[in-house]
Amino acid sequence: MRKVTVKIGLKQEDDKKEIIVDVLLDSGVMILVMSLEFVRNNKFRKKKLERLIYIRNVDNIFNHEEPIEHTVEIELFYKEHKKITVIDVIEGQKWSVILGMPCLAYHNSEINWKTEEVKMTRYPDEYEK
Repeated sequence: MRKVTVKIGLKQEDDKKEIIVDVLLDSGVMILVMSLEFVRNNKFRKKKLERLIYIRNVDNIFNHEEPIEHTVEIELFYKEHKKITVIDVIEGQKWSVILGMPCLAYHNSEINWKTEEVKMTRYPDEYEK
């Protein structure tokens, strides 16, 4: 399991400001998460989930933090590419944003794990350029 950080832009619909943030690309994480503190600090609008999502750690034990109760719908910008996506909001998160395997697999980006260079050279059909 390797981790790489990249700078991306984030913006919610109807919001004029775009935030640039370092995000963690983590092949060992099976969801996309944003810290509750980051959501609050940037006044992102949360959407309450109908059912709570309980998170298990790598050792299959439930995470000690609270379950996921909210998501945010956000537009992600990376270089000239953009995508609207839903990200789970989690407490006790060290990173502002973590993009895990669902994002990595969907975009199938070229990642040089040694140099931490990320290239967007392959696009899903519905991906906006």
